[in-house]
Amino acid sequence: MNSQNKIFLFLSFFLTINVFCQTKIATIPKTYTAYKTNISINIDGKVNESIWNKVNWSSNFIDIEGEKNPKYQTKIKMLWDEDFFYILADIKESHIWANINKKDAVIYLNNNFEVFIDPDGDTHNYYEIEINALNTIWDLFLTKPYRELNSLVINDWNITGLKSAIGINGTLNNPNDIDKGWIVEMAIPWSAFKTSYFQDVVPRDKYWRVNFSRVNWNHTIDKNGAYSRKQNKEGSKYLKEFNWVWSPQGVINMHEPEKWGYVLFSSKNINDINLSDLNTFNIPKDEQIKSLMYTLHRKQNRFFKKNKAWVQTIDLLIESDFVIDNKKIKLKLELHKTGYNIFTTSPFSNKEFILTEDGELIVN
Repeated sequence: MNSQNKIFLFLSFFLTINVFCQTKIATIPKTYTAYKTNISINIDGKVNESIWNKVNWSSNFIDIEGEKNPKYQTKIKMLWDEDFFYILADIKESHIWANINKKDAVIYLNNNFEVFIDPDGDTHNYYEIEINALNTIWDLFLTKPYRELNSLVINDWNITGLKSAIGINGTLNNPNDIDKGWIVEMAIPWSAFKTSYFQDVVPRDKYWRVNFSRVNWNHTIDKNGAYSRKQNKEGSKYLKEFNWVWSPQGVINMHEPEKWGYVLFSSKNINDINLSDLNTFNIPKDEQIKSLMYTLHRKQNRFFKKNKAWVQTIDLLIESDFVIDNKKIKLKLELHKTGYNIFTTSPFSNKEFILTEDGELIVN
């Protein structure tokens, strides 16, 4: 099958999925290949290492729902070595301001940059990092998305060894000029993702579910030149923020990890790669099956919220057969005392996928 037909089939699948789950437009996850570097990167926000020049920029961020182009441009680069996951973000901004300087405060009340990482792609036990232009960090560990029952947000979890720096192209908190933007440079240690002491979590030639977000507020400047979020004319509430992301979610909610992008950590050294090489890879067909299962999961949960009961049969959840590469995906629904399981066996890998009522994906 030629590449054009593959793209058509992939797009058709996600169009079907998104129509079924009533999102506004199709949201196809973005992909990025992060290559390995044997040169340690100095995290200083100055971006003067030549190694970054060898790396392709991502596509520009888009509105979180995937429909609108943001006012300001944002793009990212990624690299990795045996110790760190390196991230570089270029954030255009005409007024750079920030006033939150306490760690683990609610950083998104300032303009910020956010990183979301789900190493095993089961939507549980994932990580979030937020940073503002003062280099103030909020790092969180989430046991489940907020939509699930008994989800916990561990706010006092800390990434030991995290390195971050900000570069300002303009001035910070100065309303008397027009700025160009700011840089976020970050090194996340692989050790932050360990669940046991001797575990090797470095994802060599593996992909993780990752997304990046930028929160941007309309602002006002008081008589003393201080910035703050802008309120409505009545002064009763703040104007709604903008949410710009790397991989669109289709809804205003970053906490649907099954919609995040894919980052492949290639063991190829960046010095052996030409910039003309594509920074993408083909998403495995099993991932399309998982996407379908999570669509049914969200639909089942909406039904339960409204009716206080689960949909009883798979035929009532899925309106037509789903076919990927001419192979029918045979899904089953099993109810039990505490909820339900949606399960299937992949015709591509022969792996069994089980999705529980709390959204955890089990792979056998």
